[in-house]
Amino acid sequence: MTQAFLTPAAALMLLILAAVWGGSFFFAELALREVPPLTITLHRVVWAVPFLGIVVWWQGLTLPRSPRVWGAYLVMGALNNALPFSLIFWGQTRIESGLASILNGTTAVFGAVVAGVLLADERLTPRKVIGALLGLAGVAIVMGPEALAGLDPRNVAQLAVIAAALCYSLASVWAKIHLSDQPPQMNALGMLTGSAIIMIPIAICVDGVPQISLSGGTWAALLGMALVSTVVAYLLYFAILTRAGAANLMLVTLLIPPFAIALGTVFLHESLGPSAIAGFAVIALGILITDGRILRMFAR
Repeated sequence: MTQAFLTPAAALMLLILAAVWGGSFFFAELALREVPPLTITLHRVVWAVPFLGIVVWWQGLTLPRSPRVWGAYLVMGALNNALPFSLIFWGQTRIESGLASILNGTTAVFGAVVAGVLLADERLTPRKVIGALLGLAGVAIVMGPEALAGLDPRNVAQLAVIAAALCYSLASVWAKIHLSDQPPQMNALGMLTGSAIIMIPIAICVDGVPQISLSGGTWAALLGMALVSTVVAYLLYFAILTRAGAANLMLVTLLIPPFAIALGTVFLHESLGPSAIAGFAVIALGILITDGRILRMFAR
């Protein structure tokens, strides 16, 4: 299959998408100073729903009436929003935002293997297996040999972010099986609605009723996460998907950590050790091998 050409416009959009998704880790770090993780997830999905609903209405899309579709949206909301967001935000209570973004980068390599195992039309090739093994090697380098001695809270937090990456991988497969016949923008609205329905009772039961008396900086972080890192990000995602295809879109996973690390370093005074940077380099190599274009370039 011929890979779509990445035009300058699509490349710029890819960089912007990486920046707004990388910014979500920064926004979360700011919000965690006053708001617990599950409530941050609740804010992120609830505030995004009406704004994305306006976009769907503006585009003339109609809400599906099938209970099957809305049931699929509920599962999709759990796999792609409620679970991974909550796991990442909880993880960030114990690890740096930049490190969380690095571990989240395993989504691409693990996703290729999950799709290869669960989807008949996605072959599990040696290239994908090698990419996944490199992803695991990168995770091992990030966590360090001391992780084998026991699970301290920091190691558990890192595993939580990796579990979030696996949730994203399963969500991608679920969407392809159950929601491929629905418009992408409607899928985004449906799954965010589903995740809001899931998170409202869970967040209230665990964290209590969300507090309104928050600082201006915290509200800015919460709304930035919902409107910029969710609504704007999804619109960019679908635009890039149309212009450049899924293979080029996967490259965004390489670009998110540098933005998240830069924001954490400059504004949060975070510092990552050599093992984190080395682990990211190995994970990035795994993503490039999974993508395949580097191997094809050398083959030529």
